[in-house]
Amino acid sequence: MPKVSMTVNGKAVSGNVDSRTLLVQFLRETLRLTGTHVGCDTSQCGCCVVHVNGSAIKSCTTLALSHEGSTVTTIEGLAQDGKLHPMQEAFRENHGLQCGFCTPGMIMTAVDIVHRKGNKLDEQTIRHELEGNICRCTGYHNIVKAVAAGAEAMAK
Repeated sequence: MPKVSMTVNGKAVSGNVDSRTLLVQFLRETLRLTGTHVGCDTSQCGCCVVHVNGSAIKSCTTLALSHEGSTVTTIEGLAQDGKLHPMQEAFRENHGLQCGFCTPGMIMTAVDIVHRKGNKLDEQTIRHELEGNICRCTGYHNIVKAVAAGAEAMAK
């Protein structure tokens, strides 16, 4: 089996993987980082979003081996020194979750939106940018509020 090496949440990691192993499987099954969820296996729901080399990707449709040498950040890597990332805190404060299954992917996508679009986000932009993330519990109102609040907090 081939070996893959990458940096995940600031730590060098490696593991032997089948050539068909998806990045989400490597994160969850090999590294035991279970914050990244698998919801649909078809890249439709966004539960599996992680950052690779600074950009958000859906980890359920990309092979682990294709990320040799990459830098990966998962939901577990956002908090620093025991303090939640501003976007995580905004989701908590604004009740931007219900069951929580989609939340890691939503938060990772939201952080990426801020990096690409800036800290001043209107509702229409947020809703458009979240189209690749599905929440089956809520109507997105509090998620949109949380993303806006998190974006502002990230500016500080």
